[in-house]
Amino acid sequence: MTWRETLDRLDDYCWEIPTSYKEGMRVSGRVFASEAMLEHILQEQVFQQVANVAFLPGIVGHSLAMPDVHWGYGFPIGGVAATRVSDGVVSPGGVGFDINCGVRLLTTSLTAEEVIPKIEPLTAELYANVPSGLGSKGRLRVSEKELDEVMVKGSLWAVGKGYGEPADIDATEESGCIRGANPEKVSNKAKQRGIPQLGTLGSGNHFLEVERVSEIYDRDAARAMGIEEVGQVVVMVHCGSRGLGHQVCTDYVATLGNAVRKYGISLPDRQLACAPIQSPEGQSYLEAMACAANYAWTNRQCIAHWVRESLVKVFGKSRRELGLEQVYDLAHNIAKIEEHTVDGEKLTVCVHRKGATRAFPPGHPDVPQAYREIGQPVLIPGDMGRGSYIAVGTETAMKTTFGSTCHGAGRAQSRSAAKRNLRGADVARSLAARGITVRAGSMGGLAEEAPEAYKDVDEVVDVTQRAGISRKIVRTIPIGVIKG
Repeated sequence: MTWRETLDRLDDYCWEIPTSYKEGMRVSGRVFASEAMLEHILQEQVFQQVANVAFLPGIVGHSLAMPDVHWGYGFPIGGVAATRVSDGVVSPGGVGFDINCGVRLLTTSLTAEEVIPKIEPLTAELYANVPSGLGSKGRLRVSEKELDEVMVKGSLWAVGKGYGEPADIDATEESGCIRGANPEKVSNKAKQRGIPQLGTLGSGNHFLEVERVSEIYDRDAARAMGIEEVGQVVVMVHCGSRGLGHQVCTDYVATLGNAVRKYGISLPDRQLACAPIQSPEGQSYLEAMACAANYAWTNRQCIAHWVRESLVKVFGKSRRELGLEQVYDLAHNIAKIEEHTVDGEKLTVCVHRKGATRAFPPGHPDVPQAYREIGQPVLIPGDMGRGSYIAVGTETAMKTTFGSTCHGAGRAQSRSAAKRNLRGADVARSLAARGITVRAGSMGGLAEEAPEAYKDVDEVVDVTQRAGISRKIVRTIPIGVIKG
């Protein structure tokens, strides 16, 4: 039987994998996608991974995939799953190797007309101020004791050192710090990888972008975020927990692989290594994951501070005159203990979001007061040639996706395929022809991140809008890009 024959079409933008597909599935799988997107998703065997996640003990609702979904380690990237805290499991594959890879957005009072003439010196200053690239080392020098403080305090550590201000904390998911972080659960190898990389952008799909607002769909909601007009310039930062987070995941995939045997858990894919949430192994992973998440929030906090310094220097105005306020900062690779209603029953669950963004609705207590009327800001970066979106969370998302939506455009080609098919120099010329200035650590890295290697973010966001799991507010397009 083909996947086309297996899938049940629930509506124009949601497809279900029934539990009858594979013996052992505890819940059905659901994939949000348009008919046009379905063919690419079918080629990647993503549906198989969605079905495999449905085997996890304690999973509730459905095994979910967002429209930017693509193949990942264990879970698909773009996967969401919630497991009961009482008898469910936590899986590092449901968070990913770059723990708390996420996005931060800053506004400015500048217009594109003011910035474009200075985009070359601005991108040069940003490239000099924010270390980027594979294995890059940061401007910060922290001891192991200070690193422990970073992992416990998160963004608060950075603000306390003068990197930003308290208002940034209010505009960050979890106030930039997950409670329960325990540095003792982080290996020495992870710490040694993390010490020199604090305050660095990294490589791969991480970026720093100067963007201009191209469309505003809801002016009142946009105004609440400090976005007033088409042509206004904003700055987006996308990065995560660097080598520290990667090592935490590596360490605990091995530890929880042993736990699968210890607790007699049956799985269709060993990459779904997991442990009961209430077990010593499960608790240790959550405590270490919190450390990496807090490191990532600190990382973006420091980078945002240097972005502000760069703009002040290039434009010769104060931070206040430039209107450099933080809109929001969010995670899209994380596991969170949350309250959700499933089949009429309120449950405490561990929500795994891997390449997925929290999208809580208006009125939710975890949404900052400034956004309580419009819902949580959702930052959706696209590729460096086409654009990005700012959206908000919805009640529909709370009911259908555990308050989650997409995290970006999603890859359409693997990095190796993109490098085979494209040349970095050609990508740079193509971007320049579109009026986009780019600085990158290598031409090979630029080829890997070419716009052609990604799905069309407009199509992805259109699906989330039509499915009701987030509501678009603003569209932006890049004018200056820093890639690692």
